[in-house]
Amino acid sequence: MKYHKPVLLKESVKGLAIKENGTYVDITFGGGGHSAEILRQLGSEGRLVAFDQDEEAIDNEIDDERFTLINENFRFVGQFLKFYGIKKVDGILADFGVSSHQFDSAERGFSTRFEAELDMRMTRRNELSAFEVINQYEHKQLRRVLFEYGELRNAEAMASEIIAAREKEPIKTSSALKEALKRFLPTHKEHKILAQIFQAIRIEVNQELEAIKEFLIQTPQLLNKGGRLSIISYHSLEDRLVKRFIQMGKFEGEVEKDFYGTPLTPFKKAGNLIVPGKEEIKLNNRARSAKLRIAERI
Repeated sequence: MKYHKPVLLKESVKGLAIKENGTYVDITFGGGGHSAEILRQLGSEGRLVAFDQDEEAIDNEIDDERFTLINENFRFVGQFLKFYGIKKVDGILADFGVSSHQFDSAERGFSTRFEAELDMRMTRRNELSAFEVINQYEHKQLRRVLFEYGELRNAEAMASEIIAAREKEPIKTSSALKEALKRFLPTHKEHKILAQIFQAIRIEVNQELEAIKEFLIQTPQLLNKGGRLSIISYHSLEDRLVKRFIQMGKFEGEVEKDFYGTPLTPFKKAGNLIVPGKEEIKLNNRARSAKLRIAERI
């Protein structure tokens, strides 16, 4: 089972500036597209470790002695690399968000296109699902999720509507959730607002932003000097974290400086922001919101 061609495949792998016998990490393996391209550019002594928490990604494991696939969340990248005896790496690639396969699997509940049970878990081992978020969260919690992760201005009223609907009967499916929130879904904006609602719930279920933060904080210690980060984000919440961390080495506040006023940051930008061209967006609509940022360990 292979998935669609990854977004910005050549650009993201080129951003790693691959050394023939270097060690690399693909923290979002998915269908294996990025990993296959990295392996193609590695020599016989090169090594690639990939992570994916989705059990279905194991079906795409690449049969190559230089390759190791770890079925875990990338937030644990440091401890698993240590377990495999890897102290430093030469590059780390990340392609955040939901894979095309996950979006296209109706039963996973990620897409607004399908009728499905409220799930949205990126791994079946996750106890929290979209059903619990929608049916068990209190008003304040629902409002926070919708406002912070969906950037929805009507979050307060939406939370109230969800609670009113679930008091009659549990909201079990995507269509039931749409029905509960139908007054917020004008025909000309329905798809956009639904996408924001689903995004918010999915981020909460999978603790996506916390995982990204935990991952990024580890990268200065994992990368060799001159090592590269190549990161693709799909919405402003992800991209903001990546951009700030590359600029400042942290997520909030001002950049720290030494006695001479030189910024104390672990990374420097390697090139400008890269976005997909018209042709790629035409072939893969999911690419339209992608942003690629590349950084080098100082």
